[in-house]
Parts: sequence; structure tokens; C-alpha cells
Amino acid sequence: MKVLVDQEKCVASGQCVVAAPDVFDQRDSDGVVVLLDPAPPAAQDDDVRQAAAVCPALAITIEE
Repeated sequence: MKVLVDQEKCVASGQCVVAAPDVFDQRDSDGVVVLLDPAPPAAQDDDVRQAAAVCPALAITIEE
């Protein structure tokens, strides 16, 4: 799995961080998503998919 984020779309809701804190974080200055691991281990797959699903801005893309 490869994870991509579009920081321009991000609305800083933080839902991705709640769903997958080992993969996503937020910038301190404005809360925009920061991708910590663009190729997370398979054990994180469900959490990353959940993060993409709950993102209100659809700023997270997953490539299999």
C-alpha cells in the first residue's frame, strides 16, 4: 500500500490522526495533515483505509 496526501485539500479536521496515528500527524502551525509513513506496514492497512474514508476533504489517496 502506498499512501498519498493532498495538503491543499486538507481542512485540518484531524480524523486521519485519530484513525491512524502512526501514519498521519498534523502541522502545529495550521493543523494540515503530515504523512509520517507513505508505505505503512500491512498491519496498518485497515487504519489507513479508515482514515481515508473519514477524511471530510478526501485528501488521502491509497494506491494498492
